[in-house]
Amino acid sequence: MGSSPGTSRSKRAHFLRAALPCLALTVLGSAPVAAQSLTPDLFSPNRGGFASPDTLPTRRTAGVPQAPSDALPTLPDPNTDLRKRQQTPARAGQNPTNQNPTGQVPTYGLPAANGASSSGYDSLNRKRQQPKLYPGQPKPKRPAGPGSPVPPATPERTLGPPRIAPPPSETAHKTPVPPAMAGNVPGQPLRRRLKLDDDAFGAVGDYAGSFLIKGGLELSTGYDTNPARLNKPVGSPVYVVAPDLLVASDWERHALVADLRGSFSGYTNNMPATIDGFASPSPVEVDRPDFNGHIDGRIDVNRDLKLTTQLRLRLATDNPGSPNVQAGLQKYPVYAAYGTTVGFDQTFNRFQVAAGATVDRTAYTNSKLTDGSTFSNDDRDFNQYGGVGRFSYELKPGLKPFVEIQGDTRVHDQAADRNGFFRDSNGGYAKVGTSFEFSRILIGEVSVGYSARNYVDPRLSQLAGFLTSGSLIWSASGLTTVKFATDTQIAETTVPGSSGVLVHTYGIEVDHDFRRWLTAVGKFTYGTYDYQGQNRNDKTYSLEGNLIYKLNRNIWIKGTLRHDILDSNQPGSSSQGTVVMVGVRLQN
Repeated sequence: MGSSPGTSRSKRAHFLRAALPCLALTVLGSAPVAAQSLTPDLFSPNRGGFASPDTLPTRRTAGVPQAPSDALPTLPDPNTDLRKRQQTPARAGQNPTNQNPTGQVPTYGLPAANGASSSGYDSLNRKRQQPKLYPGQPKPKRPAGPGSPVPPATPERTLGPPRIAPPPSETAHKTPVPPAMAGNVPGQPLRRRLKLDDDAFGAVGDYAGSFLIKGGLELSTGYDTNPARLNKPVGSPVYVVAPDLLVASDWERHALVADLRGSFSGYTNNMPATIDGFASPSPVEVDRPDFNGHIDGRIDVNRDLKLTTQLRLRLATDNPGSPNVQAGLQKYPVYAAYGTTVGFDQTFNRFQVAAGATVDRTAYTNSKLTDGSTFSNDDRDFNQYGGVGRFSYELKPGLKPFVEIQGDTRVHDQAADRNGFFRDSNGGYAKVGTSFEFSRILIGEVSVGYSARNYVDPRLSQLAGFLTSGSLIWSASGLTTVKFATDTQIAETTVPGSSGVLVHTYGIEVDHDFRRWLTAVGKFTYGTYDYQGQNRNDKTYSLEGNLIYKLNRNIWIKGTLRHDILDSNQPGSSSQGTVVMVGVRLQN
């Protein structure tokens, strides 16, 4: 069947509608039209794969070999030096053959993530360059993200105990320490930390073999308004020479320590020989020596058993204003108290036993009177034999209660003293207490007890009283230290009818460092002297202030102001005195 005339006309109309535009473009176009040929680039998955290779503007020029992957310029490496990248021509029109021989397309400006370093954000997700570490250097941790809490600071990896942060005044205005000396160089071997030095301006000392020796000498001068502690003050300039020596062993086992301290107080003025027509209760020459030394030794038999020993010596005179001082003296008689203690220290787990035997002697020189004669003090010389034991138990670290018992016998060289009293006696004490140490803030020992002494002479009553003993150190802060001390003694006396003197002493001291080189020291001392059998009671008060300026470890400058009060219930025996001193301390 043939097609109808209407259908044929419709097909011819559609053909003419499509051919007319093509004819118009052919007439108006200035270049001949060519058919697209099939090339391998049509099947390439790269960008521009459907374009002819000859028409791509980013292709290299003819004659330059190229790889198939060079269809597009290679992205610059952000880790390369920016100055090397800037050596490319500033514009594409500048002779690329001479200035860009590789044919790379020049890059303008800064590439992406150029300022990201090794930890910032990079949108191209390229692998960051890892830092190079020295041998032994710890690997750094990745930084915390935004909003993360700040981690606590970790201490430096060093040997020895952890270092406590010093107060600001210790590190202020200090020259920076080189990293090699401070041990902060990465990969540097760990340095052994030195021993802690509590006193930045203390004496360093010298080593003689395995012994550390520290010595010092204080020279001071000033004025004392009442050196003899008379009821009517008589003043005098004063000078003081005070040497000291400390020798300590540095052994792994055993120990030997010698602590020797002395002083001599000299007065340029003499005291009156008579007062109101009577012999003065004070010597004419009031110069006084004072020495206190002891040598302590310890032998470590094993871990739990130790043998201990001590040698001690005390040189001094009677205290000014004491009733033991004879009237009409030219100068103070000097006495020497020396002795030894030999004992042991045994530990049974937490239980500890310490005991020792003591032997002591006290001897006085003869008194020189103002008329040139001498008076013997042999009746005051005596030997003392005794023993002491201490039992303690460590409840927990830093807390150790104890019980201490002591007994002795005193035998005088002369049975009767100058007043006809027989002063040989037996006595002792018992006390309970504890030693403690709480985080090095509060350390010390306190105890209470009872002391008694019985005399051979029935005319002398029993000397007894309450006993207190202790020593506390409170580190209130890094710059302030408070010390408290108390002690009780039973001393001999020459007062007729008196059994002896029960002495209680209480003292408090506050040390404050305004700077490590500027220290203020305040002291207050209170004491009671009970002459039992004579109804005499003396009270002493002493308020003292010191200011120490430390030039360096070897030279200190010291100023002292002290006021002493003696309050007695006996008429005419009270006195007051003020001392002002300034001096220098030399030490090594």
